[in-house]
Amino acid sequence: MAVKIKLKRLGKIRSPHYRIVVADSRTRRDGRAIEEIGLYHPVQNPSRIEVDSERAQYWLSVGAQPTEPVLAILKVTGDWQKFKGLPAPAPMLVAEPKKDHSGLFEAVVNAADASKGEAITPKAKKSEKKDEAEAESAESTEA
Repeated sequence: MAVKIKLKRLGKIRSPHYRIVVADSRTRRDGRAIEEIGLYHPVQNPSRIEVDSERAQYWLSVGAQPTEPVLAILKVTGDWQKFKGLPAPAPMLVAEPKKDHSGLFEAVVNAADASKGEAITPKAKKSEKKDEAEAESAESTEA
């Protein structure tokens, strides 16, 4: 049986993400897989690539052939160079961790607690004409 390491497409129409899978070469692109060994999300900046290096090395050693896109991914992660005995590539770009906004949030909450008291805008006063009109309508209903 010819075994391939290929991409299995998931996601919506314009937001694809892929799983790196080991499958029989005769199966459909998104068909049954023998094993899933990684993830590839090309839409994120930088692209998110996760490969189980140990399993990739095993499948390459037993003769699984990577497709062209998977070969490019394996070269970026360094798994292909490790398999071939070549020097390691430059490290991958990794997304920066998101900032923790909890300190900023606490400062805003504390500032809001300290400024409790008067309203920012003054209360609107009733106009005298309105009061007179209400008084006249009340008198006419009593009579």
